Amino acid sequence: MSTRYIRTHLPLTNPSLRKRFNISRLAIRYSRLTIAFWIAVTVAGLLAFSSLKYALFPDIVFPVVIVTVEAPLTNLKQTEAQLAKPLEAPLISLPDSFQIYSQTYIGRNVTSISFNPGIDLQTATKRIKASLQGISLPAEAHLEVVPLDINESPVISYALTSDSQTLEALAAIAHKKIIPKIQEVSGVYKVNLLGDIGNLTSESSIEKILATRVNFNGKEALGLQVIKRGNANTLEVVRNVEKAVENLRQQVPELQLFLAETQAKYIRSAIDETVRELIMAIILATAVVFPFLRDWRATSITALAIPLSLLATFIVMAIAGLTLEIITLLALALVIGTVIDDAIVDVENIARLVDEGKPPKEAAIAGTDEIGLAVTASSLAVVAAFLPVIFMKDTVGKFFQPFGLTISAAVLFSLLVARTLSPVMVAYWLKPRKKVASAGKWQNSPLIRHYRQLLRWSLKHRRIVIGIAVLSFAAGVALIPLIPQGFIPKLDRGEFIVNYTTPLPKISNFEPANTQEVAPPTPDKALGDSFAWIGELARSPERLLLRKTNKVGKQLEASILALPDVESTFTIAGRQGDPTEGQIFVKLKDKRTATTAAIEEQVRRALPSLKGVTASVEDVPFIQAQGEKNLQVALLSQEPNRLREGALALQEKVKQLPGLTDVGLSESEAKIERLNGQYAIYLNANLQRGKGLEDAVLEIERLQGSLLPSGVTLQRAGTTAQSSDVLESFGGTLLLSVVLMLSVLVLLFRSLLEPLVIGLSLPLALVGVMLGLLVTSSEFGMVSLIGFLFLVGLLAKNGLLLLDCAKQLRQRGFNREEALIETGAVRLRPIVMTTGCAILGMLPIALGWGAGAELRQPMAVAILGGLTTSSVLSLLVVPVIYTLLEDLWEWLRGKFVIKK
Repeated sequence: MSTRYIRTHLPLTNPSLRKRFNISRLAIRYSRLTIAFWIAVTVAGLLAFSSLKYALFPDIVFPVVIVTVEAPLTNLKQTEAQLAKPLEAPLISLPDSFQIYSQTYIGRNVTSISFNPGIDLQTATKRIKASLQGISLPAEAHLEVVPLDINESPVISYALTSDSQTLEALAAIAHKKIIPKIQEVSGVYKVNLLGDIGNLTSESSIEKILATRVNFNGKEALGLQVIKRGNANTLEVVRNVEKAVENLRQQVPELQLFLAETQAKYIRSAIDETVRELIMAIILATAVVFPFLRDWRATSITALAIPLSLLATFIVMAIAGLTLEIITLLALALVIGTVIDDAIVDVENIARLVDEGKPPKEAAIAGTDEIGLAVTASSLAVVAAFLPVIFMKDTVGKFFQPFGLTISAAVLFSLLVARTLSPVMVAYWLKPRKKVASAGKWQNSPLIRHYRQLLRWSLKHRRIVIGIAVLSFAAGVALIPLIPQGFIPKLDRGEFIVNYTTPLPKISNFEPANTQEVAPPTPDKALGDSFAWIGELARSPERLLLRKTNKVGKQLEASILALPDVESTFTIAGRQGDPTEGQIFVKLKDKRTATTAAIEEQVRRALPSLKGVTASVEDVPFIQAQGEKNLQVALLSQEPNRLREGALALQEKVKQLPGLTDVGLSESEAKIERLNGQYAIYLNANLQRGKGLEDAVLEIERLQGSLLPSGVTLQRAGTTAQSSDVLESFGGTLLLSVVLMLSVLVLLFRSLLEPLVIGLSLPLALVGVMLGLLVTSSEFGMVSLIGFLFLVGLLAKNGLLLLDCAKQLRQRGFNREEALIETGAVRLRPIVMTTGCAILGMLPIALGWGAGAELRQPMAVAILGGLTTSSVLSLLVVPVIYTLLEDLWEWLRGKFVIKK
């Protein structure tokens, strides 16, 4: 092989261009202006940070409009024909709507229209009102169109009890003294009073819909449900409500106000834990630097990049209206290793030249000239990898836009710190070496000697090295089926929900009523009393159905409260306006002996088997308005009889699948469900630990062909549909990210060779990612996917450091092998430092400690595993691929290019 440098690309970057476009030279020349700029950024960043709000997840507006129509009709089929179908027809063709879901009861239809995220809610409401103009409804029908902001959700609930007052008296006090005070709290939209049976005496149909019965720890109570405004911050509202309630406890001492339900505590814990891991990541990442540089000044200069980059990022977040929530905090934790990378590479290169005897200022200028292009290219490659995420338009995209924006801002600011402030501080603060010995010690260290020998062997045995790389990639692919595929990991929140449904009872099954209600007939009563009771059922069915649902709730509550790890239960009979449905919010003790998932299993076993009652133990939903199990699919058909036949057959088979529990159907004799113009029955199930959502739904989809009658189709619904959306969205996004990243490298290097080498080295991370997920039993889902996406940008850094240095050495006269071996010796230290920083920065998150750890861990595990294997392999594989591609280019040129 000739040692002559073979030109395989456009003309090489002129060394003078490196100097001309080296922003570090300008920063050093105008050092006071540089320092003043970063002082201003620090002040502005602190102000921006103080203005940021906290939340669990990004605020995403899901425009939903509810159309309710009522008429004095006597049966379901009549209601469907005269209310549901006339409404449905004009709504199906609405632009930007993706789901039309209707529930029909006797005399009433409720239709929910969901629009794509980003559509203005008021605009959507106007479209619906316009489309419903002129539809044919019964003369007595009452139609109402109500925009629903899902962000206007319950944030905290209290149970109101008293040892001396009746529920009626409690309701009066609540209306007069309590609700008005809470309503005044900033950010509160409204306060619902639950369990006020007096509402049933009203003629208002809406009040009847809201009628409920409430129990707290098995005792009858009233519930105060606080709904926040759509744009209000959950934690702020809860904090202010808690203060107001504390004052009310003193003002109304005869009443007891118990905290019944809130997600704020978990949000606070999850955020606090993420912040602690962020701080620990900063400390660990900084700790890596000193043993290599052995200079506290150089270490301090390097570490300063982290807080400055984060503060500058807070400015962007404040301008963009982002919040400090799990996703953005994950992004900040994720970039700790990367933020310090740029400063490490710049400072290490300058420190190396200082070790060789150059004065600090001269070393700063020469060092930044030498390394500037690689540092800039690698940072811009990371940003390019996340550009597709920022511009994703679907629901998944809206969820992760804050993530992409936060990472991109942090990486760009870390680049700016490394290219401006770090060289200035090195030039004027780093002390020149009195003895030029440390550089030689490092270059002659056993690690460098062994790496030189291994690299030289690899360049002479390229087939073996490539074979190992291919085998590692194949091993990563082979591990994919062993990793459970999911959507969002199951969280150990210390709280969960038991949803239950009671059957529509026959007359003979009603319990004896109290003195305020009409009692069912008994043998010693006259026949006339029977007719009176039947009349009461016809006039006010909600009252009697609620009594039944409430009684069932008390029985379920008793079995739950008997478990030692349960702290409290809060039961609402009459959930979502349906008097046959109830919900029990279960709060666990802080010091419990088992995980939330394990206690959920205990509850499933402890719940009594009641005739006709279905009960389901479910996780608290991420979106409060969401009322579904872990897994949900819709069965659709134009023929209701075939639909029910297929649903029952599929239910029986799904019950036999391992890892699924609480399998049930949504069908009810009292209502008709339709979805996008077809009859619908929902099959719901909960997942047991270790069962991935995507794996479970694929098993169900494989069953449909042999079980469902013709004309019946199966469709994913709710979170289950979003799981496939995530995989599809991120599949395309990942491909686009790689293309954009490599395009940036082509533009910066004006070469196809280096970007192609980087692209071919990316698959080396796959085996590490899959091994990490397999060992920690983590799901390959939404969170691990974003970790993998970040890894794609991160992996380019090491390769670029090697290739750019080799390119410069060859320009100085080194032959190819000498250049690659010398490059390895020069660049091994910054590569080990940056990789070590990234690994230790992820370690606190990967360990999976504290609230919300299940959500953060898969991302960190994916990065740790991928970074470990790819870093080890790339140190050998990148140089080998580089030589192979160059030789291939030479062969192609010699074979097909005709010399004149």
